[in-house]
Amino acid sequence: MKLFGQSLRATIFLVFVCGILYPVAVTAVGKLFFSGQANGTLVRGSNGQIVGSTLIAQGFKDPKYFHPRPSAAMTPDGSAAQPYDAAFSSASNLGPDNSAQIKAMTDAATAYRLENHLLPSALVPIDAVTASGSGLDPDISLANAYLQAPRIAEVRHINPDRVKALIKENTSKPQMGFLGTSRINVLRLNLALDKQP
Repeated sequence: MKLFGQSLRATIFLVFVCGILYPVAVTAVGKLFFSGQANGTLVRGSNGQIVGSTLIAQGFKDPKYFHPRPSAAMTPDGSAAQPYDAAFSSASNLGPDNSAQIKAMTDAATAYRLENHLLPSALVPIDAVTASGSGLDPDISLANAYLQAPRIAEVRHINPDRVKALIKENTSKPQMGFLGTSRINVLRLNLALDKQP
């Protein structure tokens, strides 16, 4: 009985510390010092409504917007694609020599060239035809953005140099100056486009 009492007290103490006190403390610190990140890094539009998160890609398809990387998000049983749905975040798990992957990339490259008025022999950035590991990468490469810029300028009837300037203004440098590459958050860039006269 003595051991049972000690075990019960230890369990109650650990449940209180690990299950209540620690999560409350971490949440409070997060909300106080990192409120944007703790709240999902949400982005609000010009009307104050939440339009998305800088951490999760959205399926922009309209020609007047920059388009994100493809999404490989699928339902858990793999029976249906759920592009850009964070509840179904996943990679395709197809290798580079898989025939389905090769066909998907070839089809995506052809569509990308047509959509952006590129020559059939034009090189297409890899992030324009492959999904990220999560299927929800919110960023694209500079090469991808600059190839989409003429289409957007044409559709929106604005100077292509202005679109390129927006790309430059919204470019995120590598973390700590050397980790990764420069990249552009598609949601932020598209919101900046919508603010143009």
